Formats: sequence, structure tokens, C-alpha cells
Amino acid sequence: MVEKRDTVFGGKKCIYYRLEGNTTGLTDKIFKVHDTYESIVDAHTHLPYVAVRNAKEKSYRYYNKVFFYHQKDSIFSERTGGMKVPPQLIDILSAFFYMVNVYDMDTLKEGYSLVLPTINGHDIQKMKVKYVNNEIIQTDIGSSLCYVIAPEVKKGKLLKSSSGLKFYIAQNEKIPYQIEIETKVGKIEAMPIEIIRK
Repeated sequence: MVEKRDTVFGGKKCIYYRLEGNTTGLTDKIFKVHDTYESIVDAHTHLPYVAVRNAKEKSYRYYNKVFFYHQKDSIFSERTGGMKVPPQLIDILSAFFYMVNVYDMDTLKEGYSLVLPTINGHDIQKMKVKYVNNEIIQTDIGSSLCYVIAPEVKKGKLLKSSSGLKFYIAQNEKIPYQIEIETKVGKIEAMPIEIIRK
């Protein structure tokens, strides 16, 4: 499920994103993944104010909420406390929306990439995000011309490689219409069963 809606945080206009994903069928028997990511980002800078990761993968459980203070280049993590961080730090979910909202995608050449300081859970790293190309995606919720964005992330237990993840983000609405995952047991094409727009 994907949710995108306007909201207000700290008296500022913001956008709320929520991405919830579950494995199904055979993949669920092997991995049993139920992950939820949430972000509240500034409507103009697209930098996050709050990020939540709630992960359930087999017996593994992880929850963290992070508050961002960009004017001080610092964060407060509920798991690790306060710390100084690189300027313009973003979270793993807002990273994809940051690229398509801040950059003029129509002027970028295929293969263009940028490196973003990113926090995933409570781990901070430099994440490379690549613009692959444009594709028309047809799903049960409709069709859309999409930007294909490919991040390099830690492959962990599920991914086949660090580049085994692609986001297909609709050009008009700038929300994911499809997520492609190269797992150790094959390719998964995850499509939102519901998109909430408010």
C-alpha cells in the first residue's frame, strides 16, 4: 500500500508518505516480510522532519522513529539518541521522492546518478540513486509513464545484490506504481494494491 497526502508539521506545509509491503505466497513462506516506512517531508525542500521504520521479517523485529533538525545538522533517534549528521540527511523512503521532486527529471540523461546521505533505521550511509529510464507501467490501478529509479542498498537476506531494487515512480503523481525486487529466489514485481491520495 502507498499513501501520499498533504499535512502540517511544526506549522509548516508538508507531505506524508507511507509505504507498506508484505510478502505473499511462496516468498512469504521463506521470508515473511511485513515492513512499513513512513516519512513527513517539507513540501518545498522535500527534506524529512520525521521518519519511521517498522520492520517484521520472520522473527526479526525493528522499530525506530527519527526526528530531523536540518538547521543544526542533527537528528534524534529513539533508539540511539541525538547526534550530529551530514547536511541534508534524508531517510530511505523519502530518498526516492527527493530525486523526482527536486531534480528536473526530463533534463537528466539515462544512467545519471547522485549520492545522498541517507539514514535507514539508525544506520547512516551514502546511498547512490540512479535514474535508469522512463517506462509505461500497466497495473490493476491503472497505467502511468514512470521514472525508473534504482538505489544501491545493503542486500541483506532478501536481495540478490545491492542493485536489486527498482522503483517505478509515476511522473504526474510522483508515487510508486511498481517496485521490482531481485531476490535470491527470483524476481518479484510488487504493485500497490491500493494508493491513497489525500
